[in-house]
Amino acid sequence: MNPIKRRDFLKKSTAALAGGSVLLTGCQSGTEDAGPAVHTRKKYRWKMVTTWTPRFPVMGEGAELFAQWVEEMSGGQMKIHVYGAGELVPAFEAFEAVRSGVAEMSHGVSYYWAGKIPAAQFFAAVPFGMNAQQMNAWILSGGGLQLWEELYAPFGLLPMPAGNTGFQMGGWFNREINSVRDLQGLKMRIPGLGGKVIDKAGGAGIVKSGAEIYTNLERGVIDATEWIGPYHDYLKGFHKIARYYYYPGWHEPGTVLELTVSKPAFEKLPAELQGIIRAAAFRANTWMLSEFEAKNNEYLQKLVNEHHVQLRRFPDDVLAAFKRYSGEVIQELIASDEQARKIYTSFKEFKDNVSGWSRISEAVYYSTMA
Repeated sequence: MNPIKRRDFLKKSTAALAGGSVLLTGCQSGTEDAGPAVHTRKKYRWKMVTTWTPRFPVMGEGAELFAQWVEEMSGGQMKIHVYGAGELVPAFEAFEAVRSGVAEMSHGVSYYWAGKIPAAQFFAAVPFGMNAQQMNAWILSGGGLQLWEELYAPFGLLPMPAGNTGFQMGGWFNREINSVRDLQGLKMRIPGLGGKVIDKAGGAGIVKSGAEIYTNLERGVIDATEWIGPYHDYLKGFHKIARYYYYPGWHEPGTVLELTVSKPAFEKLPAELQGIIRAAAFRANTWMLSEFEAKNNEYLQKLVNEHHVQLRRFPDDVLAAFKRYSGEVIQELIASDEQARKIYTSFKEFKDNVSGWSRISEAVYYSTMA
């Protein structure tokens, strides 16, 4: 080949290869050769604080899984470090930690913030309220989420449902509850609206973090405690220090667990990462409820058959009193708080509507299984 023509050929070949390389890089973003393009994306490293002790079964595990799913779905673009209660901030300071920028998100239960936002309790658990699937339906398909976001907006926070305990137990007692009189002077660890009901019944509703409950019950600081359900109660070892295990969990028939995100931080994320966070929260919502449902009966049988726990049903007059006092507590709250009144109106309308269906479906079906 003529030396001059050879030089021209090489120049054109080099240019063509360079152009082809750019084209391939752009077209093969889904292949193994696309690594360098991925590395040019901005990385996000966030912190999540929780109200659960480190690696706490189901809730803490669910928070860790949420972080794992976000990292996987984002291809490593976003990583979230999960802190258990006390590792970065105390359990009941998780809300404020996100609000102040100490962390970008938290996982907990909204009734823990009743002192700051009384109306937030309606997005966790309402005594004699809705079960887990009904709460999910109200929040996700009945306008509840919009009201929740509106409530948290002044705090610069964005809430999302991210778990549910399902129906809970009534609690562990060191005295028998045979009538309403037995509630007089009862010191019980019970948060949220349920605690106010115990107050009205003549006892004292006390809020304690999960880490404090066993010692307080063992030492007689409290006479009774509710926690969650058979699986967690078994792991806590309450059967070793309390004699009676009561049902049903009238105070928490379907407790929603929340993911709270810094709204300014969330809005700075690319749209795809915002979608990934929402999708992971939705997955956590389903996973946690499924875990509770799968494990609770297994561990209830262990408590009764292996540890001979005395399983008791609350007497009818006690449940009737709890229901009456629950109505009074709610009426007092909505009379003093306009936001609470607006939210509870939506909650109650949805509950009344959905109850018509459940009465001729699940209620009848469960009665045939008794």
